[in-house]
Amino acid sequence: MPYKIAIASGKGGTGKTTLSVNLFQNIAQQFSQEVHLVDCDVEEPNDLIFFPNTQLEKASTVFQLIPTIDQAKCIYCRKCVEYCEFNAIVVIPPVKFAEVNSSLCHSCGACIVACEDNAITENPEAIGTIQHRTLSTGGSVSEGRLKVGSTMQTMMIKELKKSVSEDTDIILYDSPPGTSCPVVETIADADFVILVTEPTPFGLYDLKLTVSLINNMGIPFGVIINKSNLGSNDVNLFLQAEGIELLGEVPFSREYAALYSKGRIFNNIPDEILNAYNLILQKLYNKIIQYEGDQYFKW
Repeated sequence: MPYKIAIASGKGGTGKTTLSVNLFQNIAQQFSQEVHLVDCDVEEPNDLIFFPNTQLEKASTVFQLIPTIDQAKCIYCRKCVEYCEFNAIVVIPPVKFAEVNSSLCHSCGACIVACEDNAITENPEAIGTIQHRTLSTGGSVSEGRLKVGSTMQTMMIKELKKSVSEDTDIILYDSPPGTSCPVVETIADADFVILVTEPTPFGLYDLKLTVSLINNMGIPFGVIINKSNLGSNDVNLFLQAEGIELLGEVPFSREYAALYSKGRIFNNIPDEILNAYNLILQKLYNKIIQYEGDQYFKW
């Protein structure tokens, strides 16, 4: 079984994706491990931007089963409406109107159970695509891309994770930002979660929300402070007060930000950034060699 690390953040723009792709690159290069990076930010996946020379191994379309009501059979009893937890069905008996709102439907099948007249059937509707790519230097990158207008982020992430082969040493989940259902789905089976934050009032506020979520889920985690040479010391004080492990601090570098804007963050990395990532990798190394799951894993 692979060791699974989720990289998450309470807010966008903290540097979560930057950390994810750097961990992927450095683990593969420095420790010769098979690493699979999975971009679970399905509304706006961008990990592959940093790996332009990849080979497509497999692509697929993800479908959601959407109920359709046959009004020739429907008696407008509204039982399907009562069963639906998501208010996705509208039935107006006086005007003989019955319809399913696909944007609210979660494909749970409750309406089919409720209907005693066999008036409801399910039909597949595409909600996005999945692609798996390999790098010439080793390692794999997968992404899910949600169809514009779809609200089924959680379903898309679930199908993406199911499609990823576990025949590897480490899986890195690049999580969407926030603390909602897509994040929960992403980190649910992680062995360890890295929370990325920034030393600002917004960063601290959202970090507290994410810490509360992960504590409730009972998953081990640590925190990385990005752009650590900016802002205040409030995040450090919070971590000390709560006894939360600080995995590392990555300083802001204008030079590195310029490389990021061009999608070339692996070229001519400033020494202060490289040193910060090396320290983080060492701490993760110490975490993983202590892992005792279905398979004892060792770098």
